[in-house]
Amino acid sequence: MTETKTKLPKWFQGQVYDEGAKVTNRFGGDSCYLSAEELSMYDFVIGASTMYEMGMHHDKLVTDLRKGLDWFRKNNAAAYMTLLD
Repeated sequence: MTETKTKLPKWFQGQVYDEGAKVTNRFGGDSCYLSAEELSMYDFVIGASTMYEMGMHHDKLVTDLRKGLDWFRKNNAAAYMTLLD
């Protein structure tokens, strides 16, 4: 499987993985392969979503969650539709 290097944005402060992985949608069961950078952003988005659902509605959290979703839509629209839409 070939990985393309997609740069993470400067604002991203999450963990950056060395390898990508196959990820399965937790609701629908569909899956796709994510590069290391995409997996890093995916985990960030899922973590931020979970924090928001737990009632942590901090402005920075909401802003970064939106930025993460926008980044994903722009950099891998197919994976976004499979995993996050």
